[in-house]
Amino acid sequence: MELPDATAVLPIPPDATPVPGDRGTVSATVTAPDGGLGIYLNATPRQSDESQSNWPEFRLAHLTGEHAASAQRLSNRAGMSFRGGLGSCVEDTYVTRVGAHQYREIACLVAGTRGSSVLVAAAPADSWDLYSPVLEQAVDAYAAE
Repeated sequence: MELPDATAVLPIPPDATPVPGDRGTVSATVTAPDGGLGIYLNATPRQSDESQSNWPEFRLAHLTGEHAASAQRLSNRAGMSFRGGLGSCVEDTYVTRVGAHQYREIACLVAGTRGSSVLVAAAPADSWDLYSPVLEQAVDAYAAE
């Protein structure tokens, strides 16, 4: 799925379904066997003051400012190679304000030749072990334009 501004291509698994999201973004989900959310994938153009150097802190602040009651960094890496670009990633866990749902995600800011974009690959925290191989595959296949 290509971002409308052509800054990146979000790879999705064969069983993923594109879902509506914010304007200018692309998103897809995979439904879990119980009918709930299994995987959430999203790509968004860079929109604010996020940068390679401040990415982990920016992402956690964005989560708690938007919809999370709490967010905790698990790890982060800078200077990661992506197809067509370089990125900075943070792996974190957060709890939503509404419903107290716990999620785990890999969120990356990736700079390509046409611009920067944000990749989010997430799953419910209690099913992370089941879905993390597919999520990591999506991160590895993300293409910056």
